[in-house]
Amino acid sequence: MIKFVGSFETFKSLPNTGFAEYAFVGRSNVGKSSLINAIVNEKIARTSNTPGRTQSLNLFNIHDKSMIVDLPGYGYARVSKAEAMRWLNRLEEYLLNRSQLRRLFILIDSRVGVKDSDLDLMNFCDENGICYQIVYTKKDKRIREKEQLKIEHDNHPAMVEKILETSAEKKTGLDELRDIIGVK
Repeated sequence: MIKFVGSFETFKSLPNTGFAEYAFVGRSNVGKSSLINAIVNEKIARTSNTPGRTQSLNLFNIHDKSMIVDLPGYGYARVSKAEAMRWLNRLEEYLLNRSQLRRLFILIDSRVGVKDSDLDLMNFCDENGICYQIVYTKKDKRIREKEQLKIEHDNHPAMVEKILETSAEKKTGLDELRDIIGVK
């Protein structure tokens, strides 16, 4: 059974569940909530056409074995600089201090490619030894691959070597994520 645990405004308010956590993060409008819903085959994460709707740390219990964490997006959500800094500080606090975090999935819109904000997060994870994996979203859409920066594992020691490619709409590329997280 998959159930919503809660929405938490601060790192300190997060419950200590004891379950391994798999967190999803990406630029605003990357398709994070849609991908989470596709992985669990239920509408558990709130989706919106407006970037920046996920504003807290949202936890979902997966069969009393693991947790999915839906983290606020970064990038171009229309919020004040002060609010954006608050989100960034909360993200850093979570990444640096959450001992049950097993893997951070950094989502990148395959139509857009890697942006400076993605590289900043990747470098932060590399510097702090936070295991992460790149997941391209929206692979069913038109892609301008020749314009995209290629991500090299050699430059990112904390990155899982295999880059995943997914489409929430077409339900492709989800099985490997399900296996990692423990979704049946």
